[in-house]
Amino acid sequence: MLPNMRLVSFFLAALPLAAQTVGIDSHIDTAQRILIDRADITQRSPVGHVDIPRLKEGGVNAPFFALWVPTYYKGAEAIRRTLDLRDAMQRLFDTHPEQIALALNAADVLRITRSGRIAAILTIEGGHQIDNDLAVLRMYYRLGIRSMTLTHFRNTEWADSSTDKPAHNGLTEFGKEVVREMNRLGMIVDVSHVSDKTFFDTLAVSTKPVLATHSSCRSLSDVPRNMTDEMLQALAKNGGVVGINFGEGFLNPKDAEQLKADISKVSAEPVLTGKALDDYAAEEMHRDMKPVPTAATIDDAVAHIDHAVKVAGIDHVGIGSDFDGISSPPQGLEDISKMGALKAALRTQGYSDADIAKIFGGNTLRVLREVTGK
Repeated sequence: MLPNMRLVSFFLAALPLAAQTVGIDSHIDTAQRILIDRADITQRSPVGHVDIPRLKEGGVNAPFFALWVPTYYKGAEAIRRTLDLRDAMQRLFDTHPEQIALALNAADVLRITRSGRIAAILTIEGGHQIDNDLAVLRMYYRLGIRSMTLTHFRNTEWADSSTDKPAHNGLTEFGKEVVREMNRLGMIVDVSHVSDKTFFDTLAVSTKPVLATHSSCRSLSDVPRNMTDEMLQALAKNGGVVGINFGEGFLNPKDAEQLKADISKVSAEPVLTGKALDDYAAEEMHRDMKPVPTAATIDDAVAHIDHAVKVAGIDHVGIGSDFDGISSPPQGLEDISKMGALKAALRTQGYSDADIAKIFGGNTLRVLREVTGK
């Protein structure tokens, strides 16, 4: 048996890094394209940033698919839209089980990826999608959703957002109940989009590691969605992970000025329902996905990863690209197939293969395991 074991070890050593490890991107918005445009992501597409061929090319075999509902979907409308997105993903799973499957925990991720398929982790991007009802949260969990961002662009009735005027001084008592219930269920608490006070309130309540699924470093690009060094250090003490966001304004200070200007221009939200609301959301998605000039490059992404590692530690940094949710990715990281270029750039900065394996999946997989218990 010994010669055979040596042969296996030699073979594994010769494999590319992507073939040996789980590759996780903790935030992509591709579910929008699947629902709105009926995109067939089993085929390489000339539009968008993500499809299964490009996921495999980039070594990302376990992405977090965000079921994002804009904050102008209110109450029952937000729940309806969440279910529409969940249904769109289920149709993908049912139609192409040989290529992609739902993962509920870390054990599922390993089982599915080892079979050569994509393991899809489903997330909710905005606490407004539970309509202030823990029963709705529990039903989402039963539908296989394993993470929720506490806020999105606007405050919820129980938590302040980083891009809205403070209304609650962080988390309300109900907001703390939400965090506790997510801990109990085994659902990851996502602190991207939340205000600084909400972030620290969440860490004070949560008994499990949290994720900032798609946030970068505020000291390098001063936007409210990015994390301060103090927040990065607190996240590390919690055992959590920050997924570095590739959005141009999150990475480059020149682009950040435009991002902040865009945020300040957002005015009243539409008062629509049903198909009219869905049509408005489709128009908004198509408008927001049009590329704009950007100063951001792959070097900016490397700088944010490196800064987060230096502040939080190598065990607390991951990738959360926000692909299909950003208009203009950095030059050199135009879509998810380019992850190999980012790995190569990190190697030139002295990162080992073991370090890279942690950043590109291992750290986030650990959080998924610790929160779900499997």
